[in-house]
Amino acid sequence: MKRLAVETEDHPLEYGRFEGTIPKGQYGSGDVKIWDKGSYDLIVWQENKLEFIIKGDKLEGRYVLIKLKKAKEKEWLIIKATDSDG
Repeated sequence: MKRLAVETEDHPLEYGRFEGTIPKGQYGSGDVKIWDKGSYDLIVWQENKLEFIIKGDKLEGRYVLIKLKKAKEKEWLIIKATDSDG
Protein backbone atom coordinates (compact mmCIF):
# COMPACT_ATOMS: atom_id res chain seq x y z
CA MET A 1 0.00 0.00 0.00
CA LYS A 2 1.33 3.43 -0.98
CA ARG A 3 -0.61 6.64 -0.31
CA LEU A 4 -0.09 10.38 -0.21
CA ALA A 5 0.22 11.77 3.33
CA VAL A 6 -0.09 15.53 3.84
CA GLU A 7 1.38 17.19 6.92
CA THR A 8 -1.01 19.43 8.87
CA GLU A 9 -0.51 21.91 11.68
CA ASP A 10 -0.40 20.68 15.26
CA HIS A 11 -3.76 20.46 17.02
CA PRO A 12 -4.56 20.52 20.76
CA LEU A 13 -4.66 17.03 22.29
CA GLU A 14 -8.32 17.56 23.22
CA TYR A 15 -9.17 17.40 19.49
CA GLY A 16 -8.31 13.69 19.62
CA ARG A 17 -11.55 13.01 21.49
CA PHE A 18 -13.88 15.24 19.46
CA GLU A 19 -16.59 13.77 17.27
CA GLY A 20 -19.40 15.87 15.87
CA THR A 21 -20.12 18.52 13.28
CA ILE A 22 -18.14 21.70 12.77
CA PRO A 23 -20.58 24.31 11.40
CA LYS A 24 -20.36 25.43 7.78
CA GLY A 25 -18.22 28.55 7.40
CA GLN A 26 -15.86 27.59 10.24
CA TYR A 27 -12.35 26.24 9.68
CA GLY A 28 -12.52 22.47 9.18
CA SER A 29 -16.30 22.48 8.74
CA GLY A 30 -18.10 19.19 8.28
CA ASP A 31 -18.54 15.92 10.11
CA VAL A 32 -15.70 14.71 12.32
CA LYS A 33 -15.41 11.04 13.26
CA ILE A 34 -12.59 9.21 15.02
CA TRP A 35 -11.70 6.35 12.67
CA ASP A 36 -9.02 4.69 14.82
CA LYS A 37 -7.07 5.19 18.02
CA GLY A 38 -4.04 3.60 19.60
CA SER A 39 -0.31 4.13 19.95
CA TYR A 40 2.89 3.87 17.94
CA ASP A 41 6.54 2.97 18.43
CA LEU A 42 9.07 5.11 16.58
CA ILE A 43 11.86 3.17 14.85
CA VAL A 44 13.58 5.80 12.64
CA TRP A 45 13.38 9.62 12.67
CA GLN A 46 15.39 11.25 9.89
CA GLU A 47 14.85 14.47 7.94
CA ASN A 48 13.30 12.67 4.96
CA LYS A 49 12.21 9.35 6.49
CA LEU A 50 10.11 8.28 9.46
CA GLU A 51 9.52 4.62 10.29
CA PHE A 52 7.13 3.48 13.00
CA ILE A 53 4.90 0.64 14.18
CA ILE A 54 1.20 1.49 14.58
CA LYS A 55 -0.78 -0.30 17.29
CA GLY A 56 -4.33 0.89 16.64
CA ASP A 57 -7.72 -0.68 17.21
CA LYS A 58 -8.12 -1.05 13.41
CA LEU A 59 -4.71 -0.32 11.90
CA GLU A 60 -1.60 -2.27 12.87
CA GLY A 61 1.85 -2.78 11.43
CA ARG A 62 5.05 -1.11 10.32
CA TYR A 63 4.82 2.00 8.15
CA VAL A 64 7.35 4.32 6.52
CA LEU A 65 6.87 8.00 5.64
CA ILE A 66 9.24 9.16 2.88
CA LYS A 67 9.76 12.75 1.73
CA LEU A 68 10.15 12.67 -2.05
CA LYS A 69 12.47 15.17 -3.76
CA LYS A 70 9.79 16.35 -6.23
CA ALA A 71 6.96 16.49 -3.67
CA LYS A 72 5.49 19.71 -2.33
CA GLU A 73 6.76 20.94 1.04
CA LYS A 74 4.24 19.07 3.23
CA GLU A 75 3.67 16.00 1.05
CA TRP A 76 5.02 12.60 2.03
CA LEU A 77 4.58 9.08 0.69
CA ILE A 78 3.32 6.61 3.30
CA ILE A 79 4.11 2.95 2.67
CA LYS A 80 2.87 -0.13 4.53
CA ALA A 81 6.07 -2.08 5.11
CA THR A 82 6.30 -5.85 4.92
CA ASP A 83 8.53 -8.25 6.84
CA SER A 84 10.89 -8.41 3.83
CA ASP A 85 11.34 -4.58 3.79
CA GLY A 86 14.51 -3.30 5.44
